[in-house]
Amino acid sequence: MNDDGFELIYSYSRKQAIEDGVLVDVSEQARASGFKIPVCVGDNLYHGYVVPPEGMEGEGQSLEGRLHDLLEMTKNAARNSSESDRVYFEVLFLTSPGHLEKVRCVAVVGPGDKLEPVMTICLPMDL
Repeated sequence: MNDDGFELIYSYSRKQAIEDGVLVDVSEQARASGFKIPVCVGDNLYHGYVVPPEGMEGEGQSLEGRLHDLLEMTKNAARNSSESDRVYFEVLFLTSPGHLEKVRCVAVVGPGDKLEPVMTICLPMDL
């Protein structure tokens, strides 16, 4: 039991979520885009939208480019929001030739495994 009288039954760390693939660590790319804290993307957003659909290479789509766009839109939304731990924003992803999909995303800053600030970018349903 802890000091509040509660017994911890189970804990799932950020590190475990990255190892399991539930979160995708994009901290290196985020640092190159100007982020100062570690950044992960939720697996549904990452595999559903950031990774380009097969055959989209001819449309100028790449994982690096789509991730760059997501990170830039995240920075822009955070810069234009009030001081909060989360920001909602939309990103357009090319899902097939000539078809753009507007995807609602959320970026949340919270404590990491060692209580350090970290950011997670995901679909709102994944919170």
